[in-house]
Amino acid sequence: MEEVLAGHKDVAECAVLGIKDELKGEVPCGFVVLKSGVNRPPAEIENECIALIRDTIGPVASFRLAIVVNRLPKTRSGKILRGTIKKIATARPGRCPATIEDPAILDEISGAMKAKGLVG
Repeated sequence: MEEVLAGHKDVAECAVLGIKDELKGEVPCGFVVLKSGVNRPPAEIENECIALIRDTIGPVASFRLAIVVNRLPKTRSGKILRGTIKKIATARPGRCPATIEDPAILDEISGAMKAKGLVG
């Protein structure tokens, strides 16, 4: 799924991870960072990303949620902290990883998820 999202013309980088779903247990959620200079409405790009996954992989992927974020939390070496994002999505308390490049990004990700009604 990440490969498909990365193929979108406006996506610079992305991460896909499972988030809690009442019916299916877990469903994929994509977090996308846009290329610099992209000035289109985030909701429009999110809808295009959802359609791209459905057209490429199919509806069986159950991909219904894409969230545009300013940046993704990474370690100093550049690895995306998917487990940390997942903890935010499930509202599980956790410590900030010592290897994180910029801890402020966790608040940004949490805010983006709250805006989509994913965390309380």
